[in-house]
Amino acid sequence: MGGGSLEIPLIAANAEEIARMSNVLSVQKRVRPQTQYDSDVFPHDERYRWNLDNMGPIWIPQKDVTVKIDTSNISLYKRIITAYEGNDLKIQGGDIFINGVKTDSYTFQMDYYWMMGDNRHDSLDSRFWGFVPEDHIVGAPRFVWLSLNKEKSFPLNVRLRKMFRSAGQ
Repeated sequence: MGGGSLEIPLIAANAEEIARMSNVLSVQKRVRPQTQYDSDVFPHDERYRWNLDNMGPIWIPQKDVTVKIDTSNISLYKRIITAYEGNDLKIQGGDIFINGVKTDSYTFQMDYYWMMGDNRHDSLDSRFWGFVPEDHIVGAPRFVWLSLNKEKSFPLNVRLRKMFRSAGQ
């Protein structure tokens, strides 16, 4: 069988276990440094030097909660204010105007969510698009193909009775 490499997300204990296998030459951790800015990563603003491996902290907006806004954090909320909640937003110098009124705060009209994919480096998720408004979430789970108990370690964490079932069962 030919050699090759494989890139998989692992916790430290699993990486150590795999490294001890006789057919594994090496295990290398791939993590981008905190200072490495990725312009594709939300909020697409150099003031937030975030990348796929190092983000945050981040607060997820909630309906009826008011936040202070200024030119240093407006990139976190701009899409919510304009695209999702239908307001006009202008920044002139250091001032923020919403619907023509100068302001330093904003009250969210909806709840928002942070959606994460399960394929860390190959998922296009909230790390790229940002917050997802509640009215954009449609559907319901129909099928459970894997169910894990986070309180246990592998293989005892696999909940066989909950796997490969309709979500309503």
